[in-house]
Amino acid sequence: MAYRKIEKYDEDVTEGLIKNYHEALGLLGEDPEREGLVKTPERVAKAMQFLTQGYQQDPIAIINSAKFKEEVSEMVIVKDIELYSMCEHHMLPFFGKAHIAYIPNGWITGLSKLARVVDVYSRRLQVQERLTTQILDAIKEALNPVGVAVVIEAKHLCMMMRGVGKQNSVTTTSAFDGEFLKNTTRSEFLKLINKKLD
Repeated sequence: MAYRKIEKYDEDVTEGLIKNYHEALGLLGEDPEREGLVKTPERVAKAMQFLTQGYQQDPIAIINSAKFKEEVSEMVIVKDIELYSMCEHHMLPFFGKAHIAYIPNGWITGLSKLARVVDVYSRRLQVQERLTTQILDAIKEALNPVGVAVVIEAKHLCMMMRGVGKQNSVTTTSAFDGEFLKNTTRSEFLKLINKKLD
């Protein structure tokens, strides 16, 4: 199944979500029939289906849709890939950037496909730690590269809006495989993603 943006929502799912969000508004002490909220359950139902569309998408198929035989062995890096996801513990957003590198082993993929893989896994209920390893595993499975590296830096609204209330905290996670387990290769990658372009 290739990457696609949801254009038509499953009517049964939408109706079920609308009913539940309508009830939730009442339980929270609101009047779901007042003018400003009448259409809110429907809007939220569609928004949630959009934000979790990654469950219906196949990241391996996405990479394979633009997979090319190429005899190169230099590190390929795509950095600062924007990501937006939902924390599965509180269903509040977290957002930030992903940095991906791989060393080809006879195969490369279209650069945009790496960003789409980030989208597929981000558009699910997530924890940042799992998101990081899922992206790495998909690239490893599809391309069988000499090495893969993924670093994610993100801010979590579950820490910023509630609970501990730390607005300036940033969470960094990383996953490395193959050649990136070696200090020299990993250090080169980390230096390159942190380097500011002149």
